[in-house]
Amino acid sequence: MAHGGSPAWNAAVQDAVAPLGRKLPVEIAFGMADSASLQQGVTALEQRGVERIAVVRLFISGHSFRHQTEYVLGLRADPPAVWVGHASEGHGPHATGPVRRRADVRLSANGIAESPVVGTILKERVERLSVDPRRESVLVLAHGMENDEENADVLRGLISSLDSIRAPGSFRVVRGETLREDWQAEREVAERRIRRFVEDAATDGDVLVVPFRLSGFGPYAEVLSGLRYRADSTGLLPHPLVAEWIRETAEEVVCGAGWGGLPGSCAAATR
Repeated sequence: MAHGGSPAWNAAVQDAVAPLGRKLPVEIAFGMADSASLQQGVTALEQRGVERIAVVRLFISGHSFRHQTEYVLGLRADPPAVWVGHASEGHGPHATGPVRRRADVRLSANGIAESPVVGTILKERVERLSVDPRRESVLVLAHGMENDEENADVLRGLISSLDSIRAPGSFRVVRGETLREDWQAEREVAERRIRRFVEDAATDGDVLVVPFRLSGFGPYAEVLSGLRYRADSTGLLPHPLVAEWIRETAEEVVCGAGWGGLPGSCAAATR
């Protein structure tokens, strides 16, 4: 499962999933827990004889669309109070309601933000921008969540991921922020705080900006309009560690369900 976006955004996810697809039957459901997309993926796998499906939720936060996904996949009876999301480009209109399935389905719990691979990728992105760390400040921007508690969880994960960048004697300041970009009131507060940080840091140094997103720079160029900074707009994709995280997460779901898994995978997962 992935959010979905432009053809280039979707292609980045497809490339990350491809290595696992060479070992196991794999389908991708774009569209933020969209019933139609999930139904298409489940049906395609069942037509290939699949009886057990491990669902890897490729989102930054483990909170993202969790309730809605469980309802759509028939893992809980109560629908979400608010239905969120939309189908991605090329995947038809948004649909609601549980999917029809025969297969046993299990769901991953965590977002990629909770994995140490994120710190490694962010460090690489920052190092690619850096010229003189002693006079540079780093700002890593994430989408964020509407709920304060869930947003705090995302921010804690982000801040933890930045430890690999905060080596003593390196950058002047390393800062993580969530824009909370889909919620106007929260976003306005975050925008003011983010712009103030960049303005202040740029008065006597350089500011490096990196997105904490799966792909692309999102709305950050607009948010930082008129300010002085250097940016890496790549996102976490493309990077081979994302493909590795997808494989490991799939194995965790499979092993947690007691289904066995790839040779040696469950033994490794329990160590």
